[in-house]
Amino acid sequence: MTDPNRANDNTENSAPTGEPVVSKPYIMPDDPEVGSAEALAKELAEAKDRTLRTLAEMENLRQRTRREVADAKTYGITGFARDVLDIADNLQRALDAVPAETKEAADPGLKALIEGVELTERSLLNALEKNGVKKFDPIGEKFDPNFQQAMFEVPDPSVPSGTVVQVVQAGYMIGERILRPALVGVSKGGAKAAPSADFTV
Repeated sequence: MTDPNRANDNTENSAPTGEPVVSKPYIMPDDPEVGSAEALAKELAEAKDRTLRTLAEMENLRQRTRREVADAKTYGITGFARDVLDIADNLQRALDAVPAETKEAADPGLKALIEGVELTERSLLNALEKNGVKKFDPIGEKFDPNFQQAMFEVPDPSVPSGTVVQVVQAGYMIGERILRPALVGVSKGGAKAAPSADFTV
């Protein structure tokens, strides 16, 4: 009489000894098999995408750095230039304090002093201009709050309303930016200024 359990033992023992039998992992239908051409193509596409993104980021960084360097070169002296403007203002005030009649009738010593102050002011303005700082005088122009600061209104019907008729203190630009707005007196009471552009519908 044979034992049915013994027969099963024989079949289990009949499997070769050594490496355990491992079932193949399940691969999702849309995932390519590892090592296949499709998997390698997918890895290559992902690597290419990462490389292109990195190159784009590097180019953006390069352009941003170039802009920052240009801005630093142009606007780096802003604080110093603002301090120097006080000197230019004082030289202008010194020249304005001497009436025209006094200048003409002045003795040679006073004339030399006045000419020296004028020369100093011109040299200072030239040095500022070489470094990108430009003086502007908006007399006769239409008032622009981006570049001028109105200090008072002047009743003057001979010019359009909103025209700069007096400059109390000149303005200065550094590059494309305002370093200091011009302090001005603006006309009132005249005709309205003509619009800059006509729009027809």
